[in-house]
Amino acid sequence: LQGVIQAYKSGITLQGNTTSLGRWDFSGSFFFSISAITTIGYGNLSPSTAVGRIFCIVFALFGIPLNLVLLNEIGQLMLLGVQHCAHRLEELFHWQNKASFMMKTCALVTGVLLFLLLPPLLFSEKEGWSYEEGFYYSFITLSTIGFGDYVIGMNPDRTYPGWYKNVISLWILFGMAWLALVIKFGISILE
Repeated sequence: LQGVIQAYKSGITLQGNTTSLGRWDFSGSFFFSISAITTIGYGNLSPSTAVGRIFCIVFALFGIPLNLVLLNEIGQLMLLGVQHCAHRLEELFHWQNKASFMMKTCALVTGVLLFLLLPPLLFSEKEGWSYEEGFYYSFITLSTIGFGDYVIGMNPDRTYPGWYKNVISLWILFGMAWLALVIKFGISILE
């Protein structure tokens, strides 16, 4: 039984002696890298050799701080975009406080749509999950909780397009930046 479990973790299916699910192809490796530097850590894929583990440690030591810088920059760009739009509305319509509130509301609603409400539709189609399961995966992933009970691209009975894991990896980066802004905004309200 232990041999079967180890073989499965290495990507070997019971259907044959082939590596399954594209775990270490470019898309799988990119997805693993994103889950490592974002500290999501689903637990479904990990290095199995001593050299791989050492490389992962070094990669994470440099990757996690660089990712935090990247997420901060993405978040600041998003915030600047909202502020710029609010400023333009104030100039055009001579709204003072309404424009800022309206733009923050639009940014919140747009983010909720792009990062929490629409992705579950994709997950329903590609993974066969219910909408609720996709929504749960979206929040658990973007909040970096990453339980690992739902992970994209892992069903051996499904065929996934090559772009799928790459697009989801980018969704994770931008979604984490957006969610960090929302959490920061919520903290400022609470304080």
